[in-house]
Amino acid sequence: MDRQELEAWLRLSLTPGIGNDGARRLLAAFGLPPLIFAQSPAAWRQLLSPAQASALAQPPDNLAAQLQATLDWLDAAEDGVPRRIVTLGDPAYPAALLTIEDPPCLLYLMGRLHPPNGAAHTASTPTPSAPTAIDVVADGWPTRALAVVGSRNPTPQGATNARQFARALAAQGVCVVSGLALGIDGAAHEGALEGAPPPAQGPATIAVVGTGIDRVYPRRHRELAHRIVRQGLILSEYPLGTPPLPPNFPRRNRLISGLSQGTLVVEAALQSGSLITARLASEQGKEVFAIPGSIHSPQSRGCHALIRQGAKLVETAQDVLEELRWPWPTGAIETEAAGAATAAPEGQHDPYPELLRALGADPVSLDALQARTGLDTATLQARLLELELAGQLGRLPGGLFQRLGRG
Repeated sequence: MDRQELEAWLRLSLTPGIGNDGARRLLAAFGLPPLIFAQSPAAWRQLLSPAQASALAQPPDNLAAQLQATLDWLDAAEDGVPRRIVTLGDPAYPAALLTIEDPPCLLYLMGRLHPPNGAAHTASTPTPSAPTAIDVVADGWPTRALAVVGSRNPTPQGATNARQFARALAAQGVCVVSGLALGIDGAAHEGALEGAPPPAQGPATIAVVGTGIDRVYPRRHRELAHRIVRQGLILSEYPLGTPPLPPNFPRRNRLISGLSQGTLVVEAALQSGSLITARLASEQGKEVFAIPGSIHSPQSRGCHALIRQGAKLVETAQDVLEELRWPWPTGAIETEAAGAATAAPEGQHDPYPELLRALGADPVSLDALQARTGLDTATLQARLLELELAGQLGRLPGGLFQRLGRG
């Protein structure tokens, strides 16, 4: 794409009031943006409202600055990390997004989309003796992708579940798609990066962000974002410099579900953006999966509501692969049941097994633990701290404790 064509695409996308729908009508009628702007306002008014046609006649005030910023961004690839803009109609545009409602006209991409040396990996049935590469099609987009989403404030067990599921799925050649948010999203990206067998033939994980791609939000995920672009991909539909505006995040969820063949909700309250992603996935004809949790945890109620509405209850990553009919190596996939606490590895012993049994699987208060164990407060708190440091215990709001499965 040369400078003139990029300027025309940016002008079309930045013009107030046009939106993706108006832009698609113009593209269908006149062709590429340079041809659109060669038309008369009268021709535009056949497809747009008078106000839209009037807005299209005047270049946006920030067009020149946005064009230069975009050119600079494309030229400023750091450490060999590829950067690209893909437009509607480009052969590299993800086919999965062409079928969703309101596909974006422009996508900003940063990271590893295509396999090394540009050669596409042909999907094949993995064997137990060889790690599974991320399957990609000819245009470089994963053929097996799963959205993993959930609460920004998960329980410790919820974060562990997200990481374990993503790690196991990536190890089986599944690209994990999420939104780079705090909580479940971040844990899912981390797990996918850990689980993908090197060298991956496509992105181990895709982060769909609600800001300009030149911004990392939240800031504490800056280091995670840097790792994603080396082993995966960051994607945005928003112009460079776009700040973290609240309406953008629910809107980007259609891309998270659209890029995936299914959506797994790990933890979610009843009023959660993750349920928006699940609803969009269902409307797109995709499978929705949910991990059950404690009946006492508010973060489990969204998942339980989804299950009542027909989402598939899953306890292991293998449940997901079986439902989607994706092959995996012979033998069980090493993921724990949701919320399950595992025994110590061979040669090690769980400290205080009686206390671990007293913890059970649900969140529990200090008073309840004292009643169950008969331990005095000082002894009980010391043992709880030791279990927490060993990664077998998590602290929840309200002074509650929860036993964890090992991550």
